[in-house]
Formats: sequence, C-alpha cells, structure tokens
Amino acid sequence: MSPSQSSLPKPSLSLVIVALNEERTIGKVIEAALPLAQEIILVDSGSADNTRQIAESLGATVVHQDWLGYAGQKNFAMDLATKEWVLVLDADEIMTPDLVSEIMALLTTEQAKRFDGYKIPRILYIGETPVKHGGFYPDAQLRLVQRGKGRFNDRLVHEAIKVNGAVKVLSNHMDHYSYTDVEQFKAAMEKYARLSAQEFARSNKRKGIWKTSRINEFFHPLWTFVYRYFFRQGFLDGALGWSLVLIYCSYVGNKIKYFREYSG
Repeated sequence: MSPSQSSLPKPSLSLVIVALNEERTIGKVIEAALPLAQEIILVDSGSADNTRQIAESLGATVVHQDWLGYAGQKNFAMDLATKEWVLVLDADEIMTPDLVSEIMALLTTEQAKRFDGYKIPRILYIGETPVKHGGFYPDAQLRLVQRGKGRFNDRLVHEAIKVNGAVKVLSNHMDHYSYTDVEQFKAAMEKYARLSAQEFARSNKRKGIWKTSRINEFFHPLWTFVYRYFFRQGFLDGALGWSLVLIYCSYVGNKIKYFREYSG
C-alpha cells in the first residue's frame, strides 16, 4: 500500500471473490485490494488448503457455499455485498497499484455513476511470464458494477456480468496468475472446449451447417492461427506465444467437434 493510498478514505465498495484451494494467490489478491475495499467477502466451496485462513487473517468474511456453477457461485457472492459498488475478482487476479489508485479516484466522483459498470484489462501470466500479444491482452472484463445493476449470465463457462446501462473500460490493468505452466493452460482449454460445446447444446443454440462442419473444424483453427500469431503478433511472445496460440487453435477446433457430439 502506497502512502498516498493509505491516506485516502476508502470508497463504498465491496470486494467479492469465489475460491477453492487458492492459497497460492489469494493473499496477494486481497492485500492488493485492501486500500480500496470497505468490505471483503470470500465465498469458499470447500478448500482443503489454507485459503480460508489466509483470507480471514486479512480481514475477509469467509462464507461456505457448495459449488453452484461459475455464474451461480459468483451471483451468490455478489448478493452478499452491502456497499454501493461491487468489485468481483477471481482468486488469481491481482490488482496493480495504478489500478487501485484509478478506481479510488473514480469512485470519489459523481461522474462514476454515469456508467453502470467498468471493464478492467487483464494481463495473463503463465508462471511468472506475462503474455501481452496473440489476442490474450487486453482481455478487458466487466468486474466493477454498481450494486444491483449487474449479474452474471447463466452459462456453464465464460460467464460474464451483464448490465443494462453504459460500460467504460478502465486505463490500468490487473495481473491474471491463472496458470503455473503451459500444460495447465492446455488442460484448461480442453475443459473449456467441452463446457462451451455443452453450453451450446444446453441452450438449444443452433449453428449453421458450415460452422459445425468437419471442414470448418479445420479452417476455423487455421484462420485463428493466422489471426492470433500474425495479426495479433503472438510471435512477439517467442516460444511461449507459439505454444499458446497452437493450444488456442486446438481449443477452437475442439469446440466444433464436441458441439457435434453433444448435439447428436
């Protein structure tokens, strides 16, 4: 916490986090937000590590809730918030000091209420290496909303807060320490491909014959590679960029393949 941050009054803001076995990062997530949040609520779905103890030692209120799904769990956490603004963070998203200062300055003005919510850019980390190209940045996510004006949509995966009013993107970013290595990223993409396909089947969405065809299962990943590796300059991230783009291309193709399987 910088001296300038510690001398400023905290805005009326609730920080809410959902977690399961996040002792690797949860302390840093909460510590980074301490200058900002009047209230910190962590909803835990049964951690077997020290997640709860770390959060409680930093002043968070910890509530147990069996897993309700990504959207359901986060909406449950948002409903516990009591302050004027709600900031929703994943348990591996660490706010930078510049982001904290930006939000503190923003919420001290009446101008903040011109928008129902604010998106926050994210920098993905694989281990300790930031990924700044290939379409992985800025990856802005709607995370700061006026209480009662936003909820997560009901999706199996890639859930996002929806608001009816205007949204603005903040200038500063948070650091996203989601994966310890490339293999963990690969496993997550496989999981998300299956969940995405299930979501399409579950919601009775129908895609065109071309989009779900075996031909597009080849061409869509190919175009994704060209777009992300060349147009979005994934090559600037070196060997790591190459690996991540290839894994993402596989994810794109697998979504099409699994959709055909789940939709019969």
